[in-house]
Amino acid sequence: MKIKETISIEDFGDSKYKIRIIEPAENRRAIITHYLNNQSNGVTAKFKKEAINYINDFSSSNDIAAEEALQYLLFELHDVPFPSPKKYDFKFIDLFAGIGGFRLALQSLGGKCVFTSEWDNEAKKTYRANFGEVPFGDITKEETKQFIPDDFDILCAGFPCQAFSIAGKRGGFEDTRGTLFFDVAEIIKRKQPKAIFLENVKGLRSHDKGRTLSTILNVLRNDLGYYVPEPEIINAKNFGVAQNRERIYIVGFRGDLNINHFEYPEKFNETFVFEDIREKNVVPSKYYLSTQYLDTLKKHKQRHSDKGNGFGYEIIPDDGIANAVVCGGMGRERNLVYDDRLEDFTPTTKIKGEVNREYIRKMTPREWARLQGYPDDFIIPVADASAYKQFGNSVAVPAIKATAFEIIKHIKL
Repeated sequence: MKIKETISIEDFGDSKYKIRIIEPAENRRAIITHYLNNQSNGVTAKFKKEAINYINDFSSSNDIAAEEALQYLLFELHDVPFPSPKKYDFKFIDLFAGIGGFRLALQSLGGKCVFTSEWDNEAKKTYRANFGEVPFGDITKEETKQFIPDDFDILCAGFPCQAFSIAGKRGGFEDTRGTLFFDVAEIIKRKQPKAIFLENVKGLRSHDKGRTLSTILNVLRNDLGYYVPEPEIINAKNFGVAQNRERIYIVGFRGDLNINHFEYPEKFNETFVFEDIREKNVVPSKYYLSTQYLDTLKKHKQRHSDKGNGFGYEIIPDDGIANAVVCGGMGRERNLVYDDRLEDFTPTTKIKGEVNREYIRKMTPREWARLQGYPDDFIIPVADASAYKQFGNSVAVPAIKATAFEIIKHIKL
């Protein structure tokens, strides 16, 4: 049989071994890591056949025996900050997983993630570095859906918002076809989890004049038969992070569970500010704005101010709460800070002008991670540009955890 591709095992943590892949497949790394992380829960059968074929092929160049490869990979996949738990109280799947905000929250509550998917390759690197598992790819593809196991308890998804073509129709299941919500709904229909937990931007409520949310709720309630209370706008600043981040949460329970009441979590009493998550050490000069860039931002803000608009950069005081972090550039520009600890103003990157002497800098990726509730042992293995994007796209972990805690109480009755 002709070998179509050879890849390094460095994808799993070591570069000296080689894996020969008979058939190139987007999901091969996901199949192996899901197989290894589900040895004791009955889910392994979904991944076993393909995984064994790939693992056996490790020995193709006499570098390593298949059994030794298996043991080595098991060690590698558990030598991560947040390994898959051996004991757990419930199972969940993580769709549109990003870097694992849902997983971090539900795993800390005693959950076991049995399937995850994410299409972005840089996000997959971060996910694997922290959880020892590579997410499956495009969830719209049937070859990805076929690996979703049966009999899990909660479906989690931070799916993107899209408009539906419902003109002259009833706004039901078929009217969502072609959107990513259709794939979520299709999985719910096939697998019938006890509960669903969906997260989206606040604007979903008014998206397409409210028709998008109306269709989603109609599908979940009427087509799929789930009890879905009125969605709630949750602000992360009320749940232990120093960020003003509003997102809509949609919770649902399978009809046969006879759940007809749900309360979203109460706000935390304690308020956090930027000073609580500020870097303890002096931040490198690369995070400080150049004089030319700062001048551009000031002029841009002044132009909008002259028009009566409040748009432009913003500096967050130490006792202030950050604006929502987002993946676009303005996510950083609206979350600038003063930090007068810098002594060496030598640029470490190519910039136009000099490092500004007003001590104005961007927040660091680690500070963004803290704004989203990620612990400091969460590994950031990617370049800054990717890290900002990943944390900007992520869920706020403490708010997800507080809501998931209320969901779990209901399904464990």
